[in-house]
Amino acid sequence: MPIYESLTVEEAIQEGLQVLGLTKDQAMIDILDEGKKGFLGMGKKPARVSIEKAFVQPEPITDPEPEAVIEQTSDTDAIVETVTEGQISEQAQQKTELSDDEALAQLGLYLTNISNALQAPAFVKTVRQDGLIVFQLETDKQGILIGKHGKTLNALQYLSQVYIHRIAKNKLSVVINVGDYREKRQAILERLASRTAEKVKRTGRPVFLEPMPAFERKQIHSVLSKDTGVQTHSEGDEPYRYLVVEPTAKKI
Repeated sequence: MPIYESLTVEEAIQEGLQVLGLTKDQAMIDILDEGKKGFLGMGKKPARVSIEKAFVQPEPITDPEPEAVIEQTSDTDAIVETVTEGQISEQAQQKTELSDDEALAQLGLYLTNISNALQAPAFVKTVRQDGLIVFQLETDKQGILIGKHGKTLNALQYLSQVYIHRIAKNKLSVVINVGDYREKRQAILERLASRTAEKVKRTGRPVFLEPMPAFERKQIHSVLSKDTGVQTHSEGDEPYRYLVVEPTAKKI
């Protein structure tokens, strides 16, 4: 997190906001040291603050098995850590060129093995919905595979997408779902999109949304593409890529 120094806290904050191109509403500010004026130039210390972009987070979905989410195993944490570091299993290290059906079958087996390793065995069913290939994980322990605020499910989503790109001849897009989590999430994202657009048009300032999978960013983009008052673009690197909603540029 960047740290900024100046004579006063306010000056340090203003300097940091200017460097980052943010306003106070768009930033998370942490005062590290209020500094000291000193006496006759002695004992003087600069004020220090840290500043980073503030993300807007959608309202959480109530997990179907909260007790299972709270008591996640270390295996779950390991899966999430592996995914966020961008590491892929040995099976997909060497890029192959399987047919669509072969690659999807391999991914189904891969997800089955992961769910078993997490002690939440799942029956993996593949369905096609609206041009997407959805892997539906049916399990009695949905909370473990979803994770707190969908953290584990999004990790599985990212891992699966990278995996399929490594082994499939064609570029396939897949969605991993547990129960009706994605359906509930879509409804939340649509409400988030509407509220965000209203805020951007009211304040005239951009809003930075929390990092989310590519297909979720596309859902929000699709909703807001119909609103001529705002425009969207993505920033950052996967799996931390996020959407920025900003006012439509005025034509001169």
